[in-house]
Amino acid sequence: MERNDIIQFIDENDVKFIRFQFTDISGIMKNTAITDSHLEKAFDGIFFDGSSIEGFARIEESDMLLVPDLDTLALIPWRPQQGKVARFICDVLGQSGEPFEGDPRNILKRTIKKAHDLGYIFNVGPECEFFLFNTDDQGLPTTRTHDTASYFDLAPIDLGENARREMCLVLEEMGFIIEASHHEVATGQHEIDFRYDEALKTADNIMTFKMVVKIIAQKHGLHATFMPKPLRSQAGSGMHINMSLFKGNENIFFNPKDSKNISEEAKYFIGGVFAHIKAITAITNPLINSYKRLVPGYEAPTHISWAHRNRSPLIRIPTQSGSNTRLELRSPDPSCNPYLALACILAAGLEGIKNKILPSDELEGNAFTMAEHELAKSSAGNLPKTLSEALDEFEKDTLVRETLGEHAFNRYLTVKRVECLDYSAEVHNWEIDRYLATY
Repeated sequence: MERNDIIQFIDENDVKFIRFQFTDISGIMKNTAITDSHLEKAFDGIFFDGSSIEGFARIEESDMLLVPDLDTLALIPWRPQQGKVARFICDVLGQSGEPFEGDPRNILKRTIKKAHDLGYIFNVGPECEFFLFNTDDQGLPTTRTHDTASYFDLAPIDLGENARREMCLVLEEMGFIIEASHHEVATGQHEIDFRYDEALKTADNIMTFKMVVKIIAQKHGLHATFMPKPLRSQAGSGMHINMSLFKGNENIFFNPKDSKNISEEAKYFIGGVFAHIKAITAITNPLINSYKRLVPGYEAPTHISWAHRNRSPLIRIPTQSGSNTRLELRSPDPSCNPYLALACILAAGLEGIKNKILPSDELEGNAFTMAEHELAKSSAGNLPKTLSEALDEFEKDTLVRETLGEHAFNRYLTVKRVECLDYSAEVHNWEIDRYLATY
């Protein structure tokens, strides 16, 4: 859409407020709003205080610009229908008008450009899981699930069915193509899958998806959380990343001459991801809590391995062929910043193709039940067991540093090191329960 088309759209749809949305380094959506009368000026950008945003600018460099991506215009369906609200997703620019190097969206755009320069299009489809919890009398979230349902259950056991239905309808109003929605394995856990797209559009969609899910849950008196492991005895929430790489109309991961229809480029892409996955895990699994999901017993990967169909390794190749051939990375969780996660995964995969990095041998058997000595034959090691361990790998990985850029790399590392220190200094209920009476 051109500017004049947008102004006409705003006028015809009685839009009175426009939100300018962007994402900070921790993957939290931010926004500022203007009235329709200021839109023409705002096309060229809105100044804001970057020093107040996590991981952005220092106080002496605080003036930054939000410039709307005109292709991301969408009405916000749950807002009033008189004096409607629309939104743009924005790019962040520095004072002199150049793309801000620490803007997560810009980091992904830089990496996508490198892929485009090589003739590649990176398509991504996420599988986003989340929990719905009851709220207390003040409307604050609890960890009480509102149902006792399990995988693929339906009403009346699945009490989230109505909320999930409305989420799907709102997402479709905002341009999503919803492919499936269902109750997940854990009580109170749900999944909504939307159609794959090019990486930048998918990252934008993930941020919009999380906003919609939380708002609609709130309307139903519930709290939606993308926290990876809110309940100790239940499975955690993942965000599996399904990936394919195209050249023109050709999916280069597909090879009809191979007995399993998988190309050498696909194996190299896996090899590149495996070479850097320990460092990338600090991005794809960014919370202290993330590593309480990546443990044995809950169908989350713990070893760096790959296989066809098999759901136990880190990367699975689903039963597909032709243009639908894809790789499924199973470790990421929905608390991650999707722009940074997809940038690092793509950069690692491209390096694998460039340098023809082969992965470990394909896993034969169930990684969840195999002994360690058996796994060692087809595994490239273990995923990090804590955020601190992942940050140690992150800090020494030159590809990840180059992909993020010095500014974002150093800010992210600082923010996450502080998070680890805060956690280690906190006295937790487990410690009180375990030690207070005994010692």
